[in-house]
Amino acid sequence: MVDTGALSMPLYSPLWFSPQVLRSFHYEQGAILWLIPAVPFLFTLRSLLFFRFRKTIDVAFLDRAGLRSFSAILRFVPPGLLSFSLMLGLLALARPQRTDVVREQHSEGIDIILALDISRSMEAQDLYPNRLEAVKKVARKFIRGRNHDRIGLVVFAGEAYSLSPLTSDYELLSEYADAIDFSMVPTDGTAMGTALGVATNRMRESTAKSKVIVLLSDGANTSGNIDPLTAADLAAAFGIKIYTIAAGRDAEPNANFDPNAPPPTFAADEGTLQQIAKKGDGMFFRAENNEALSSVFGAIDRYEKAEIKETRFRETHDYYGIYLTWGMAMFLLWMLSKNTFMANALED
Repeated sequence: MVDTGALSMPLYSPLWFSPQVLRSFHYEQGAILWLIPAVPFLFTLRSLLFFRFRKTIDVAFLDRAGLRSFSAILRFVPPGLLSFSLMLGLLALARPQRTDVVREQHSEGIDIILALDISRSMEAQDLYPNRLEAVKKVARKFIRGRNHDRIGLVVFAGEAYSLSPLTSDYELLSEYADAIDFSMVPTDGTAMGTALGVATNRMRESTAKSKVIVLLSDGANTSGNIDPLTAADLAAAFGIKIYTIAAGRDAEPNANFDPNAPPPTFAADEGTLQQIAKKGDGMFFRAENNEALSSVFGAIDRYEKAEIKETRFRETHDYYGIYLTWGMAMFLLWMLSKNTFMANALED
């Protein structure tokens, strides 16, 4: 990110003398600017004193054409050039400057895999409108809230599949999250160990300073050929931190066996989820409603922030040379003009 204060205009541009440009400068020796109004004042005072004490010769004209001659005005040109030369010299001495501020931001982003349970128990409506839709909504918000991180998606039921590789294309990730449904994994069950294995496999080639798996499930490990705790040990060996989330309320069996009653909720295996988080040096969370689920992802978002390093450079541009050049040009013109007829033009 660059805030530029540099000006690029040709030397002869009149914009160098515009009030906007002159006000935009920082003056290293700003006190000198107070001397600039003194220059025209001194020249005016000199002219008044000269007019008061000058010696004159009366010359008779047949008419007043000589008094109206344009050449009479030219006598003001040499002192005017000298006055402008001095004022520009003072402006140059005040050292007009502008500063470029260059900020370089460097971030070592975090690689995050979201492993989401999409087994049939996620149809339970203790989270609105159901567990899966609530998780999808919060996951999309979590994805949009990241800035410098790569995120991947793994979905699992009786088996686990990588839905998206690690990417920082958050729009694409949101589309993938929208498309998640129960039909993606036809095999029913909860294969937490397999999901951790797939997520860890995605992380193997990662060079990120921080690697994180967020595992969300509402049941116990009932499928797959990898034990969840063994998979957690494998992830820890690769330096991956694991956060686990138990979604939904405890089991609420239908005591009256009412066929029209909503499907019962299912209890997550909190013990296993807690052990997975402990092995992965992470944290375990319980989300029994939509608000708790949002706060859980909010907490993870706060814990796993990429470190952003900012380096600032200040480059100062001096513009005194431009005004000094103009001042020298005025001075040379004054030297030329004072040896011409303009310095001896008739006065009124």
